[in-house]
Order: sequence, then structure tokens, then C-alpha cells
Amino acid sequence: MMTRKPYLTLGVMAALAFLVVLSMKPDVSEAGQMAPTYKVLAPISRGNLTIFPVVADTTHDTRNFLTLDEGVRSGDVVVSEAGSVRPLVRRHGDYLPRDGAEVNRLVLVNNSDRPLILLAGEIVTGGKQDRVVGKDRIIPPMSDPIDLAVFCVEPERWVATKSSFGSFHSQMAQPSVRRSAMADKNQSKVWAEVNSASQTLGMAASPPAAREMSKTSSYAGVMANEEVKRRVDDVAVPLEQSYLGVMRELRDRHAVGVVVAVNGRMIWADIFASTPLLERYWPKLIRSYAAEALTQSKNSGQPDTKEAQAFLQDFGARHEAAETEPGVFRRTELTGEDFTAFTLTALLPGTGFDIHVAKMVD
Repeated sequence: MMTRKPYLTLGVMAALAFLVVLSMKPDVSEAGQMAPTYKVLAPISRGNLTIFPVVADTTHDTRNFLTLDEGVRSGDVVVSEAGSVRPLVRRHGDYLPRDGAEVNRLVLVNNSDRPLILLAGEIVTGGKQDRVVGKDRIIPPMSDPIDLAVFCVEPERWVATKSSFGSFHSQMAQPSVRRSAMADKNQSKVWAEVNSASQTLGMAASPPAAREMSKTSSYAGVMANEEVKRRVDDVAVPLEQSYLGVMRELRDRHAVGVVVAVNGRMIWADIFASTPLLERYWPKLIRSYAAEALTQSKNSGQPDTKEAQAFLQDFGARHEAAETEPGVFRRTELTGEDFTAFTLTALLPGTGFDIHVAKMVD
């Protein structure tokens, strides 16, 4: 019996690539531009994690957008506990925060002259406890203080380590945690997924690492453990490098996202408006997928490209709901028979296109 290699070489991928045109988008964007057509490429695998690169026939200019990591690193974006924002007021002191911090509420100010993208699943550390962003959204340049919907990913601390927050730049929350925040919108389910991941990783760790991990209830703290980071990188780095090779090799084909499978089952898709925007998030995303694979029991299921096509192509929804900030963004939630999907559409001048699409199994 032939042994399956942990991941495919680029040459094999080029030879085996089975492209499928997907029709998950309307033909024309709100700005009057032709919307992209997406194609799924042959998979790259490592252990029980499989990713399917997705390419598009057209992309959009996303250079002006700022990411959370970039904004926090430069100091242009400040995230604080609710009740700690009075020094950040812009308009004649008319923003009156409530007294006291709240578990599911933070306040953000974008002092940059660029619009800021926030993705559900991004983690901020500090304050009274670490939080995960609960919704995709866009924050306009030079914003007034914005209320953020967040979920706690550090259930046993309510003591401030510092007044503001930093970005956990090495990894996003893994898909099971992101799903609990985005689709379930349930703090108890977020805590349950955080605890499950921490316990599974702790049980597989060496005694010294397990003891160290037991000292914290922080999801970010567990993922920052050196042994956990090594295990995540063992899965993530080969896939990260292979996908970067795909992006270089297919630059004119516009790699814009992935479909993700664990144990042969499709679980997630992340699609972006451009290759450069995907590249800015890719190191965090691939590690989140690797963490998900490490916390799931392994079996021999092997997905194929047709299954990835079916997963990404099915956007038939039983229910659709939209939330709009006029002139800034619209977030649309689609609920199907066995999936939930979210589309973040930029409405700023000169945009009118989808910045990010996330789809997850229920």
C-alpha cells in the first residue's frame, strides 16, 4: 500500500488541479463591477487537516484597508474596556460611556486615516480578560469610539493587567471557537469550546507543559505555550509554505482564500477580496486551522475537490439577515440547512464589493 505524503508538491498540484467554477456571487457588484468567479484547486494536506486553495478571476484593490494587527502595532487603533474611553472622546465630550467594564463589550477607536477591518475570531489580550471579536465589520477612519461585540476567552480572570489591549497576532481563534461567537452568539458555548481545546491540548502535552497550561484560563495563553506553538507549527508551516508557493505560482490567477476540511469533513471557508489581503491574514488563519485539527480526534477520511466545490457552492439559505452601517459596511448572515455564512461588504466610496466571506458548518 502506498503511503500518502503529508502534503502535495506544487508540481503535483498543478497536474492534479481540478478546477470548478462556483456561482456563489451575483454577476455584478454594488459598484457596478463584475463580481469574481471562484475556482477550487486540488488539496494540500498535513495529517488530518486539508486545505483547498480558492482562486478568483478578478480581485479588488484593498491597499487602503488597515488590519487590527497593523493598527494596534502602530498605535493608531486603541481597544479599551467600556468605561475607560473618556480620554478618547472627539466630539465636544458628547460620548458618555456607561460606568464599569462589561464582559461582552469593548470600545475601539480608529485614529488612522485608513478604514479598519475587524474579523470575527481575532483575539485581543489584556484589560480585565482576553476577548475574541464576535462580528466582522469595518471601522471608518478617524472614528468616534465604537462599541465592539466581543466574547470572553479567559473565563477565570476579571482583574486588569493593563488598561488597553494588544492583538494576539500569532493566531486567530480556531473555527470551533469562531463559530460559537459568530453563529451561536453564545458566551457559554464560546467558553465550552475554549475549555475543550485547552483540555485536549493539555492532555497531549508533556507534564511540564501541562502544568504550565493549567495555570491559565486564557485561550491565548494556552496557544502561546511553547510546546503548543511547536505542535501547531508542525502542522501549519508546511501548509503555509505550500500555499504561499501556490500564491506565487498562480499570482495571475488571484488566490483569495481556502476551503478547510478536518478528518475528511468540510468545516470552513474564508474568502477575501484580494490576494494581498489574504496574505496579511494567512499566518494567523493557517494556525487557527491547525489548532482545530490538533484538538479533533483523527481518522482517515480524505476529502476531494468535488466535495469542496459542493460546500463552497451551496449558499441556498432558509433565512437571510443584514446589518448595515450606511456608507461603511453591510454584514449579511445566511442560514442554510446545515451551514451559516457571513458576508462583509464594504460600502465606502469607491468600494461596493465583498471584503470577506466566511462559511461554516452547523
